[in-house]
Amino acid sequence: MTNPRKLVDLQQLRTIIADLRAAGQRVVFTNGCFDIIHPGHILHLQQARQEGDVLVVALNSDESVRQLKGPDRPVFSQQERATVLAALEPVDYITIFDTPRVTEIIEATRPDVYIKGGDYTLDTLVAEEREALDRCGTEIRLLPEIGNFSTTDVINRVRGSRET
Repeated sequence: MTNPRKLVDLQQLRTIIADLRAAGQRVVFTNGCFDIIHPGHILHLQQARQEGDVLVVALNSDESVRQLKGPDRPVFSQQERATVLAALEPVDYITIFDTPRVTEIIEATRPDVYIKGGDYTLDTLVAEEREALDRCGTEIRLLPEIGNFSTTDVINRVRGSRET
């Protein structure tokens, strides 16, 4: 069962962030599908949390994962993925979003720092999201690439091991 304190909707998140800011807290934000948690995800979340006082994770809904990754994804439902994320120490809050882009949450929360993994560059960030981050004055931090991890690779490895 997901930690109800950590899983919040956008309206709750706005209120929480306003209170955190009033207390002088630095809000770090990241997003993703987090379909099958692997070592790259863990290291990404640990490093992201070190960039501020509070880490907010925007989690793609099942529908938005299908839009981005195809009809065979996600492997785990949004509730299951939220449960795993909520169990991780670096994660303070999770909100689920139902669109392919996280622009609305960026604009609503105006995070201090936005974190993406080393597989991104400033040029490969989604333009709409980057523009929202710029409008909000959010610092964009790209973490160094951590190994050669991807959920797609993990799925392919598992599928390959079944065939042998």
